[in-house]
Amino acid sequence: MASHKTILIVGTFDTKDDELSFLAEKIVGQGGAVLTMDVSVLGEPKQKVDISKHDVAEAVGSSIVAAIAAGDENAAMQIMAAGAATIAARLHAQGRIDGAIALGGSMGTDLALDVCGALPLGVPKYVVSTVSFSPMIPPDRLAADIQMILWAGGLYGLNSICKASLAQAAGAVLGAARAAEPLRPGRPMIGMTSFGKTVLRYMVRVKPALEERGFDVAVFHATGMGGRAFEVLARDGAFCAAMDLAPQEVGNHLFGSAISAGADRMTNAGARGVPQIVSIGCYDLVDLVGWQPLPERFSTRGAHAHNRLLTSVLLNGEEREMMAETLCAKLATATGPVAFVLPTRGGNEWDRPGGPLCDPQGLERFCEAVRANCPANVRLLEIDAHINDAAFSDAVLGIFDGWRDSGAIGA
Repeated sequence: MASHKTILIVGTFDTKDDELSFLAEKIVGQGGAVLTMDVSVLGEPKQKVDISKHDVAEAVGSSIVAAIAAGDENAAMQIMAAGAATIAARLHAQGRIDGAIALGGSMGTDLALDVCGALPLGVPKYVVSTVSFSPMIPPDRLAADIQMILWAGGLYGLNSICKASLAQAAGAVLGAARAAEPLRPGRPMIGMTSFGKTVLRYMVRVKPALEERGFDVAVFHATGMGGRAFEVLARDGAFCAAMDLAPQEVGNHLFGSAISAGADRMTNAGARGVPQIVSIGCYDLVDLVGWQPLPERFSTRGAHAHNRLLTSVLLNGEEREMMAETLCAKLATATGPVAFVLPTRGGNEWDRPGGPLCDPQGLERFCEAVRANCPANVRLLEIDAHINDAAFSDAVLGIFDGWRDSGAIGA
């Protein structure tokens, strides 16, 4: 049974043949099978590979000659990245691979991210990289379920340290392929954004209510990577409806935080025509990396140190107006139904009257900006409640029920 799991191994076999061959041996030694793909340009592998560099370039109508003629390693590797991603997607569609793993430094990682992005959610996808977890990797390049392993001591040649990493990586990708459950949703999926229950609580009420109605609900932690996964899945059509109730990552990106879900945050569901209910969870805060000094512009603001990793800083009135304008501009591009539920008493537990981040004037400036900029394709529903009140959850469920009953949302 184990031999039925085949792992695609991707790398530059001209420079990393020893490392890639060691990885393949470890996978085969555990009862798996491998397909090898060479994405090098200039050199030749020491031994035969299953998918040659020529096959890779030709998959996107190019050639190794053209890649070399580009005269630039970045341009050449983008040809190879496009070809590798195309072939990986085709192999999976044909049922020939059960997972993929790629090795590399910054160049190989750049290519590996495209390969992983071409494979569907649920397919094990591992990148063993000397730059794993680096801030140089933008969130919008990451597949929703990508796994990264830091390749310690792996820049050049085999040694006992990098062998330890590669051996574990071999076990990880093969084990994941054996344990993976194919995505066969028995019920339509709703994507929801939120934060933990200390700051946002609507999910505690809304999620079980939607499940009782026959829907599955996936709640995404809107701290950069969670929102990135939400957007990828919305883009790929995983959701029958989107409850994007915590849009703070839009502000993170707008105001330059490293905790970003990408420039396309709050656009992919709308582009696909997926019905959306949106709101203002933590709209008034920007999350910043907690172990770094606060940027000067935020140094005198009210702030909440959530833990040693994360600090939330309060936006001023002008920034809240910018946030409202940005949210409305993004929603204006939606091709499906959109409802904006605006709880006029606040958008997180810390902004209640008497709370540490309460700013009623700032909240009113935001609400006025939403009213002024809400596009014609968006239904604006104001409720005299806080986002953590039961009245908010009831309003969200009421809109959802109306769309379901009208057929806008499939049951």
